[in-house]
Amino acid sequence: MARELLPQRRGSETFLLDWGGYGSPHTVTCGFYEDGRLGEVFISSGKSGELVEAIARDGAILLSIALQNGAKLSDISHAITRDSQNKPQSIVGAVVDRLMEINHAG
Repeated sequence: MARELLPQRRGSETFLLDWGGYGSPHTVTCGFYEDGRLGEVFISSGKSGELVEAIARDGAILLSIALQNGAKLSDISHAITRDSQNKPQSIVGAVVDRLMEINHAG
């Protein structure tokens, strides 16, 4: 499947996510295709220049590319690293789980 680019102008939503005990929430912004499908994710975490910020940004880029190439959010959710209580081990995993909750609620 070829990468499906997002339209220049698109709907978006932003939410805050507490994860990792960093003292301040992570900001997550999602962009959508015209039909409402999720197509891109941006994660801002910690202070600029911190390792968690770089990991969050890079993870969001990879998540966005996967979605634009036809990966299903549910498949990504099943593939992320989890602990013995089935909780995600990374900020990207926490974002995927939150997006799954939102997707099932809507």
